[in-house]
Amino acid sequence: MITFLCKKISKEDLIRCAFALNKTEYNLLIFLSKKEDKYTAAQISEFMKLDRTTIQKAIKNLVDKKIVKRTQQNISGGGYMFLYAISDKKKIKEKIKKVVNKWCKGVKESINEL
Repeated sequence: MITFLCKKISKEDLIRCAFALNKTEYNLLIFLSKKEDKYTAAQISEFMKLDRTTIQKAIKNLVDKKIVKRTQQNISGGGYMFLYAISDKKKIKEKIKKVVNKWCKGVKESINEL
């Protein structure tokens, strides 16, 4: 927990703000960040106890933001399935740091205008 003046900012608030995530997207990000394997949307849905369509929507948004990577696995009898895993954790952390640094710079500029 980060304290700024009278306001406490949780890690969840910070990450959600940095990437403009809703609660489901954040929870999915945390779930995948703790796992080493790749999962299908159906598997994630089962683990998180959420509807598959809710997971698919959240995954799409995280893939679009390059937080989650999608790979295709061909099925031996024909067809394919998509597997999802967290993207590069180091890059995700750097993005959060950039957002915080930009915010700090803005605060300092505002103070200088007083």
